Amino acid sequence: MEVVRITPRGYCHGVVEAIRIAKREGAARSGNEKVTMLGYLVHNEHVTRELEESGVALVAESDRMKALDEVAEGTVIFTAHGISPAVIDAAKARGLNVVDATCSDVTRTHDLVRELVAGGRHVIYIGKRGHPEPAGVLGIAPEHTTLIESIDDADSVEPPDGRPLAVTCQTTLSMWDTQAIIERLVQRFPSIEVHNEICRATQERQEAAVLAADDVECVVVVGSALSSNSQRLVQVVREKGHRPAYLVDTAADIDASWFKGMHRVGVTSGASTPTQITRGVIAALEVMPETN
Repeated sequence: MEVVRITPRGYCHGVVEAIRIAKREGAARSGNEKVTMLGYLVHNEHVTRELEESGVALVAESDRMKALDEVAEGTVIFTAHGISPAVIDAAKARGLNVVDATCSDVTRTHDLVRELVAGGRHVIYIGKRGHPEPAGVLGIAPEHTTLIESIDDADSVEPPDGRPLAVTCQTTLSMWDTQAIIERLVQRFPSIEVHNEICRATQERQEAAVLAADDVECVVVVGSALSSNSQRLVQVVREKGHRPAYLVDTAADIDASWFKGMHRVGVTSGASTPTQITRGVIAALEVMPETN
């Protein structure tokens, strides 16, 4: 089967930096001090195993404050998704050594929300409930921040405090869905201040996947089911590229029946997917016999 390698794909700068920080801490403190990730550093099990081999343990509890209860000593690493200020304060109060691996794009959103709230605005934040990135952002000023997920939420949201409004968003959402939600909010609240914070890496990967869909019969996305940006790649190919799209963690997840009658398939990968895993998927697809 012919395989089209969609670019850009794979690690973004935030993931590269977070892994570098975690490996550095694991190596520097190996044998002397416990190093713990507070949640998945990035949402990929292969990366997690690699870090554990480098001496960085994982507390998998999604609620970061509850996860902190499992860290009694040593160094705690905050993940690329960002963290609530309350968790940072609690970790320091317990005498833990704190290392922040938050992506710089997420840090920029945190700074933006602080600035907006300090300027007297209530922030409507578009994001996915249960994901650590929104949890970190909402922890900055919970009384002046409202989380919404959909156009339906945009239709019904009623900010509680009478402040002027601003809107921003999680960095890894569908750029098209997010823009539609923002437009609905602008219709309801014409004076709302708009800050679309979908990160460049997310935008570039989504645009490339949708563009490539014109030249292939389906797209395979290599990434974890836990990964928001990987899930969104599947979504945008299906909804905007109008092609079948499948998420696989490794080559072992490939189902030959997906490709019946197909001759040309595109491959991309989430921003937290190791290159060697994507290479394995590409190699498996290239030797897959075409079927009618």
